[in-house]
Amino acid sequence: MSTQVHSTPGRFEWTGLDRRTVDVARALAVDAVETAGHGHPGTAMSLAPAAYLLFQRLLRHDPADPQWAGRDRFVLSCGHSSLTLYIQLYLSGYGLTLDDLKALRTAGSLTPAHPEYGHTPGVETTTGPLGQGFANAVGMAMAARRERGLFDPDAAPGESPFDHTIWVFASDGDLEEGISHEVSALAGHQELGNLVVLYDDNHISIEDDTQIAVSEDVPARYAAYGWHVQRVDWTASGEYVEDVEELHRALVEAREESGRPSIIALRTIIGWPSPNKQNSGKIHGAALGAAEVAATKQVLGLDPEKSFDVPAELLAHARQVVDRSRRDREEWEKTFRDWRTAEPVRAAEFDRISTRTLPEQWSSALPVFPAGGEMATRKASGEVLSALAPVLPEVWGGSADLAESNLTTMAGEPSFIPEELQTGTFKGHRYGRTLHFGIREHGMGGILNGIALHGGTRPYGGTFLVFSDYMRPSVRLAAMMKLPVTYVWTHDSIGLGEDGPTHQPVEHLATLRAIPGLDVVRPADANETVVAWRTILENTDRPAGLCLSRQNLPVLERTAESGLAGADGVAKGGYVLAEAGAGTPEVILIATGSEVPIALRAREILEGEGTATRVVSMPCVEWFDEQDAEYRESVLPRGVRARVSVEAGSSLGWYALVGEAGESVGLDRFGLSAPYQTLYEQFGFTPDRVAAQARKSLEKARARD
Repeated sequence: MSTQVHSTPGRFEWTGLDRRTVDVARALAVDAVETAGHGHPGTAMSLAPAAYLLFQRLLRHDPADPQWAGRDRFVLSCGHSSLTLYIQLYLSGYGLTLDDLKALRTAGSLTPAHPEYGHTPGVETTTGPLGQGFANAVGMAMAARRERGLFDPDAAPGESPFDHTIWVFASDGDLEEGISHEVSALAGHQELGNLVVLYDDNHISIEDDTQIAVSEDVPARYAAYGWHVQRVDWTASGEYVEDVEELHRALVEAREESGRPSIIALRTIIGWPSPNKQNSGKIHGAALGAAEVAATKQVLGLDPEKSFDVPAELLAHARQVVDRSRRDREEWEKTFRDWRTAEPVRAAEFDRISTRTLPEQWSSALPVFPAGGEMATRKASGEVLSALAPVLPEVWGGSADLAESNLTTMAGEPSFIPEELQTGTFKGHRYGRTLHFGIREHGMGGILNGIALHGGTRPYGGTFLVFSDYMRPSVRLAAMMKLPVTYVWTHDSIGLGEDGPTHQPVEHLATLRAIPGLDVVRPADANETVVAWRTILENTDRPAGLCLSRQNLPVLERTAESGLAGADGVAKGGYVLAEAGAGTPEVILIATGSEVPIALRAREILEGEGTATRVVSMPCVEWFDEQDAEYRESVLPRGVRARVSVEAGSSLGWYALVGEAGESVGLDRFGLSAPYQTLYEQFGFTPDRVAAQARKSLEKARARD
């Protein structure tokens, strides 16, 4: 392995200063939780030597530049043990201070209860929901391989500036959560040799001994996944002995294993060396109490009367990591400069992609679909992706085993898969582009977040809208972290037909719209789908869900003669698609997706009766809400109180737009198994019913005048 990739001392030394600094780290964890009155001290105490070892000896990082492109990534999947990370960031010189540690879990501090991405320098992802960080790390490892393939595919192993390691600390809880099973299986299948997981095998959770709920042999499970597995047991001698040198050897071996992801099961005693609470659930998530704090410090040889006491010589010793990091950075920079000189075209592309800057004129590659025919919006989305493939190499993704239904495979693009595992249907290689997540929706969601967190590239992942339920926790975290992830959610209504109520989404649009920071986009036809994709890619600070039809929809004729507005209005979230014949509307029909053509036909009925009717296409409520008050008023004038929303999903939320005189044509029950035409008729998604609801709304509005 090249020294510019990883710097490791030739002979490992663990000095008295190192041991004393680790003991101070344990005391800081105890003091921080005691001051806050709540928190999770136990794991931060027992993992202190492992965390210190990683940050001081193995992790390639630059405390002066936490976003350095050449860094390794460290993911604390057990986010409840945030002090495990915060204390190392303090000791390593990331800018955290003792005052920050004293402010643990308080408003506005840099040390919130769980690490938050974008809030604290050195935090690579928001963790807390167990298993999520593990999934993010798998995504980071996949992104690192894809990045190497884009920019430096021919370099020898270890010789590229894009070679780095993704390190993870994970707990029993992380490995119990279903998402970690999904992503671990995929990581083994993908042979992600740049991923190293340290599993804190302490046998304790909130409900104390994990034997109450867990009995499997975790290392054996990972061996079955195809991982490189090691065990380090600090309890094996009958006494608790922290053999840091043994752990160092295991971590180095794991890092050097390039053909498989690696996991090290480190047997620890949670809360060591607390004399009365170690190895119990009582120290997992609660302050020790003054007496136990004092007793613990006495065991450590520290002054029980002092809190947050960090001797200057120990802090100076720990801060020497800055010098090591500087040397690593200088060696990497030389390699990076040599690469830039040799690969100027790729270097320019790296500069663009790493800042998520779109190339000039990129949107000219987008298709324009001729009016008059029919096309499902899922098919239009697939054609958009294929058209963008040569223009935006940073866009990549796939499906949770539904590629032929979601239409998420870019035409002609190879699969991201070890060469020996490609199939007759999907040819590919390690640097490919088309992702195959398998039937693992939740894992897919967490991996997409990790890809986006790694930086630069823009991932997407597809499944049926109804199965967004399986990935909701990951979607919520993407919104929290403001990650530009795109979800291609097809089969978006009862319009999928015969598959029946288990597959027909009802409440999903409403509940997804309830997630702050998630754009839920439901285009009405093929050309709205094009503008939806364009707008999503222009946004770099949020995730978006494209909700697309299974069934064919008319490609609307948007001409002066037809009276229908162009699809560019999609970018504003809602726009006047068809104006009232008399100019000033008496009633407004607000529709999304496959129900927009129904609203247009209802407008014809109402206009024929002499009722001036406007149709508003509202593909994205979130984008519409971002527009200024003047624009929103121009689309939905307050003076027009007769309004009807039309969407084949829950009516929840639409009353905010239709008002007290409005009506909603929605679906507030589960569907049925039948052809979609039958279902639309049976559940009242017809022009006649929409027109009837418009008349009802007009009556209510007039009664209130």
